[in-house]
Amino acid sequence: MGKEKKKKEDKPKKNDFKSFLKKRAPIYLALIAMFVVFVIPEMTKGTLEKSFPEFSAEEQQVIDILMKYDGPNNSGLTVLEALETKISEEYPDEKIFDNKKTSIDIKISTVNPDEFKVLLDFKSHKGEINYDWNVNVVSEKIDSNNPNSKYIIDLVDYYD
Repeated sequence: MGKEKKKKEDKPKKNDFKSFLKKRAPIYLALIAMFVVFVIPEMTKGTLEKSFPEFSAEEQQVIDILMKYDGPNNSGLTVLEALETKISEEYPDEKIFDNKKTSIDIKISTVNPDEFKVLLDFKSHKGEINYDWNVNVVSEKIDSNNPNSKYIIDLVDYYD
């Protein structure tokens, strides 16, 4: 009888943690799968701003004034948002900013000490869109130099 008691005692006890995980493993796997499918792509999604090259401090100031411009009435729509919307309309059903053939080239040149010319060239596998603005850093006034850039400024200025 003493030997039978020892045999029963020698059996390892069930690990509560393992049984806890076995019961809930499908739930945890489903949560991880949802995280991988929905959250990670949204966090790594390409945007227009992430595609910009590095700028000097002065050039960054000019780009910030241009991209954050939201019209005379502070309408809420910025030039950056308007550009992203316009490009998304041109390329529906595509993650155009994640495409390897997409490139954004920004050239900033000095017109006079207070005014800079900003050329933004958006190139993709389907074509090219060019924007051309003059940005005054003192008055923060933005002038369009071509129809594409005028459309963006008008969209921001008259947005309701």
